[in-house]
Amino acid sequence: MRIAGQKLTGKLAAIYATVILITIVMLLPFAWMLSASLKLSSEVFVFPIEWIPSNPQWQNYVDIWTKIPLALFIYNTSKLTIIVTLLQLFTSSFAAYAFAKLHFPYKNALFLGYIATIAMPWQVYMVPQFLLMREFGLNNTHLALICLQAFTAFGVFLMRQFYMSIPTELCEAARIDGMNEYQIWAKIMLPLSKPALSTLTIFTFVTTWNDFLGPMIYLTKTELKTIQIGLRMFISQYSAEYGLIMAASVVALIPVLIVFLSLQRFFVEGVASSGIKG
Repeated sequence: MRIAGQKLTGKLAAIYATVILITIVMLLPFAWMLSASLKLSSEVFVFPIEWIPSNPQWQNYVDIWTKIPLALFIYNTSKLTIIVTLLQLFTSSFAAYAFAKLHFPYKNALFLGYIATIAMPWQVYMVPQFLLMREFGLNNTHLALICLQAFTAFGVFLMRQFYMSIPTELCEAARIDGMNEYQIWAKIMLPLSKPALSTLTIFTFVTTWNDFLGPMIYLTKTELKTIQIGLRMFISQYSAEYGLIMAASVVALIPVLIVFLSLQRFFVEGVASSGIKG
């Protein structure tokens, strides 16, 4: 037993060491970004890296608000992210309930066809989408991005897998009590699916907040741009203000951290429970 105990201790030590090493490697770019945000642009790429600047440039965090309309960009990004996240939660959970608990012709074929779109990269159909939005007169509007991102096959798949783990007998009992399908979805399924909804919220929020290519294609007016596009305004034809870029990137990262830390206790549970049933 002592030998077995020693082997177990050695295995646990190796696991912990590996996890710590991976964590350090993952956090290193963020530490460098935070360090670079307190330096002059000429000091950012100096090697060896000075992780704690001897002369921190706190003025960088003041200049980013005056050199570009950062507050406006944050407002635009927040508006798009919140609206898209709420729409995806609604549409994904609504469609997932139908695919998981209702019976209608060709249900499985429709679900398979819809989920198959996940395998198709957005770059394949972004030109037809752009032409379609232009025909609708939605170029240079936030509505174009909202319409294109309001539905997601991944969200439907995630929510449907979670709903499959909820006993069908619960829905049947509710029908016997006189509840219609909308009431079952709103009063039974949604309250029970908080882990999956939290997981989908994190994925959607992070993806929409960090989206670069979509706003780059559809938004050309400065007053409509998002923060990811706005960061490019620190780059001129002949130079780039890397210290300011890193400072603005740190500010842009804060909302993502807040959302993730607020919902992280549901995150692992939501991913695990959504993958149990298939």
